[in-house]
Amino acid sequence: MVVLKTIFKYLLGFFILIQVIPISYEEQKKVDSALEMKAPAEIMGVFKRSCYACHSNETVLPWYSHVAPFSWSISRHVDLGRQWLNFSTWETYSVEEKDKKMGEIYNAVFVAMPLRGYVSMHPEAELTPDERKMIRDWTGKAPF
Repeated sequence: MVVLKTIFKYLLGFFILIQVIPISYEEQKKVDSALEMKAPAEIMGVFKRSCYACHSNETVLPWYSHVAPFSWSISRHVDLGRQWLNFSTWETYSVEEKDKKMGEIYNAVFVAMPLRGYVSMHPEAELTPDERKMIRDWTGKAPF
């Protein structure tokens, strides 16, 4: 029993200590609506519900996103998501970049997005087969 208490104390101390490790994440950035992607309302509704948490400057973080080690993972996912595609800055992309990203959206919706781990915590983000088809049809791209 003493060993368990000691292990618990060390784990608790470690957990408290890691809370002081900073993350470089900006929860909200200013959004210029002129730069945001323009799409039909039903497409934008799906994007806002399922994609904007990681792929826009309108991220609203849950309470646990400020608790290490969850904060590290969430910060990394949002940073990578915004690097890959940011709906809030769509109009800053060149015509070639937009065309490439439309193909990437098609493939991502077809294969990997939204991430399973995200959907397990946010079931409302799950895309229905009809929503996936609607996005794929809208992009006008062929798979892969």
